[in-house]
Amino acid sequence: MVKNIAVIPGDGIGPEVTQQSINVLNALAEQYGHQFKYTYCLMGADAIDKTGNPLPDETIEVCLNSDAILFGAIGHPKYDNDPSAKVRPEQGLLKIRKTLQLFANIRPVTTYPSLQHLSPLKSKQLEDVDFIIYRELTGGIYFGKKETNEDLTEASDLCTYNKTEIERIAHLAFKSAQSRRKKLTLVDKANILETSRLWRKTVQQIALSYKDVTVDYMFVDNAAMQIIVNPKQFDVILTENMFGDILSDEASVISGSLGLLPSASIGNSSALFEPIHGSYPQAAGKDIANPLGSVLSAAMMLDYFNLKEEADLVRKAVEWTIKNGMVTKDIDPINFYFMSTVGDLIIDYVNGRIPGTVNKKNIELRKSTII
Repeated sequence: MVKNIAVIPGDGIGPEVTQQSINVLNALAEQYGHQFKYTYCLMGADAIDKTGNPLPDETIEVCLNSDAILFGAIGHPKYDNDPSAKVRPEQGLLKIRKTLQLFANIRPVTTYPSLQHLSPLKSKQLEDVDFIIYRELTGGIYFGKKETNEDLTEASDLCTYNKTEIERIAHLAFKSAQSRRKKLTLVDKANILETSRLWRKTVQQIALSYKDVTVDYMFVDNAAMQIIVNPKQFDVILTENMFGDILSDEASVISGSLGLLPSASIGNSSALFEPIHGSYPQAAGKDIANPLGSVLSAAMMLDYFNLKEEADLVRKAVEWTIKNGMVTKDIDPINFYFMSTVGDLIIDYVNGRIPGTVNKKNIELRKSTII
């Protein structure tokens, strides 16, 4: 199989973690006879510094002509700490979502038994937690009309949805539920918001075509509580843009580290894959960032290419490193391994050299407790 992949390293630790994913993809390509062709592009603070534009036209053109996009991270303190900045890195991410019509953000939330001590939840609440959030990504309040009065004492943000925007992501979520535990939870605020009432009415209509899926309806404030109180009750969560943004970040802490979770943004003809963590500029260049979120995002990209065996192999490799304590500083601040070492271990697993022939003493030579 030949696939053209647009690579957007981005800012902070983005280039480093993305490189680990590319190394893993190259190992898979060699083993399975695939050919992955990469074209590197600019976006975010890096793009602003080099071109003055957070999303250059050249990047859009490459992405439109690629089979998928692998993205690192976005953001820089010089923009984060300057709310008056007119050009911001995040504008690039919002624009690429809108331009490519990446309407569905998909975030799986899983837990690992060996990392339960890192989660703020008790172990009994973490057993069998495995759900996925489908967040609508190109509508709602983030993209609605924004107004501020002349004396800057009043502002408004318009939240708008239409039936078509809701239907296209709802069908994806229902199909996902059919392949999982056949349960879907729509999260809204239908007791207050007209947009939420449209969401609920539309999903109720669509549910008639998926009779094998049980559908629950939950207000967003209750959902925020239930994700903490009883996260195992969820299978597929479907929700609008802002609610999904907040709930998926809340859910991300369940696993114990932001560095572990991947995501996919799917459109009609394009798809972008990225770890959910930020750019973490304090760790840039130190080889200590967690590459697993990016590597698992690459696994989601392999799923998108219908390379299921390859994707499962990557996930098994990640699980092996976590189970055996070969993790980065965010997970174990004392006995941790360098990012590049963890990446090499995943490649060794993919190439069949693990388990069985690994010499942990040699690995420990690259372990550091002082940064």
